[in-house]
Amino acid sequence: MAEKDTFDEIALLVRARYALIVLDTREYDRALEGTGRMASDMGLHLFTWTRSRGVVRGSHISDPVVEKTGDPAKALAWILEQGAGLFLFRDLAAHFDDPAVISHLLDAIGHFTSHRGAVILVGHDSGIPDALRPHATVLEVPAPSFDDYRRLLEKLIREYSAKMPVKVELTNADRIRFVNNLVGLSMLEAEKVITKLIVDDGALREQDVQRVMIAKRQVVEQDGLLEYYPAEDGLDQVAGLDGLKAWLAMRRPVVADPQKAAAFGLSFPKGVLLLGVPGCGKSLCAKAVAREWGLPLLRLDPGNLYDKYMGNSEKNFRRAMQTAERMAPIVLWIDELEKVFASVSGDSDGGVSNRVFGIFLSWLQERKGDVFVVATSNDVTKLPPEFVRKGRFDEIFFVDLPGERAREAIFRIHLTKRKQDAATFDLPALVEKTDGFSGAEIEESIISAMYAAFAGGRALATDDLVSAAVGTRPLSRLASDKLNTLRGWASHRTVSAD
Repeated sequence: MAEKDTFDEIALLVRARYALIVLDTREYDRALEGTGRMASDMGLHLFTWTRSRGVVRGSHISDPVVEKTGDPAKALAWILEQGAGLFLFRDLAAHFDDPAVISHLLDAIGHFTSHRGAVILVGHDSGIPDALRPHATVLEVPAPSFDDYRRLLEKLIREYSAKMPVKVELTNADRIRFVNNLVGLSMLEAEKVITKLIVDDGALREQDVQRVMIAKRQVVEQDGLLEYYPAEDGLDQVAGLDGLKAWLAMRRPVVADPQKAAAFGLSFPKGVLLLGVPGCGKSLCAKAVAREWGLPLLRLDPGNLYDKYMGNSEKNFRRAMQTAERMAPIVLWIDELEKVFASVSGDSDGGVSNRVFGIFLSWLQERKGDVFVVATSNDVTKLPPEFVRKGRFDEIFFVDLPGERAREAIFRIHLTKRKQDAATFDLPALVEKTDGFSGAEIEESIISAMYAAFAGGRALATDDLVSAAVGTRPLSRLASDKLNTLRGWASHRTVSAD
């Protein structure tokens, strides 16, 4: 529902004598602006209340204040002295534990059975007491749309260009990415971010896209349920996995311009489930996708979700998903999915995992924001079967041990990262010695060889790397039966990532 539709709905409710309307939103300013327009259209006077000022005859800081109405019970009692009007109360839910507030609010509701108007409560996640539930209608103010942010950007560019020289060095693609990265911020937060970027150097440039992402990071970290990860390496730093890379490349244009894709009939991709051998690049892919697509990367940490108090874990999970949607478009990384839902099949935790699992499945099907989920799993046997049903994810990929070509690329990538010239090493010999190694095991063998060379006071040589590889016992040899079982399971249930 668009913002305009929300306030049209409120106007209809007021005309139908709905006396208590609850607006669920974090953005009081948007609720105030929309209610002000609605009051004007309906020919009703608007009164606003905050705990700090009391009742104000209007919505502006300069409007007159009604004396002795800072106390919420007295402010509600004052409504009975008035005729028609819309009475907007901010964060009144904080006072619902006061019986006098509930009593006076019920009186005010009765007042509007014979007078035009309503009491409108504005706040987020306001718990409605049982005494008020039969009278309350709860509506959400929708988050700002892409077009809302785009219009704000253009407005601020015009305003500041009239005051000072402003260079706008954003291509059309940069503008789309810039606006996409504003999504999830409140309009006030977005205005502050854009204003700061313009005033800082009198310009808007490509690098400012990343600075918007930093602002979103600060919003996420305040909540404490999702971790913001800097996406440093792109898919060019991921060896092999050509099938997965091709799949992601085909969807990149949709992510880059979701509005154009929607007009074409394509929706934002849901995500992928990556199953396979530990250390073969599943988590690295999650980070690389975010970098490649120019989206923020958020990680869901199960340890932050589960709480010892009844109901808090479910509430935490819902809040985390709401944060993810609010920050969209993003990549949401859920590492080692089996650890989050390992207890679903039993009741060892009082059913908490079952309830959280149900919430997550519903969210995967019904989520509203452009959230691309990259979930990884090392042990598919611990995953509830519902996860591998078609429709939860766009695709399920199996990530196997790297082949010869991929192992050579892994050596090149990690040697180059550590300031070594890969061309000076016998890569075919190293590829042969690391048959059955995961990418992580190859990286660790390189690090081990470098320690040995540095301790010996010599340059790193192929022999050091061969010795480190020979001394490594890869997981594929230690748990070959488990790996074969995993491959057998994946052979007819998943798509190869290579």
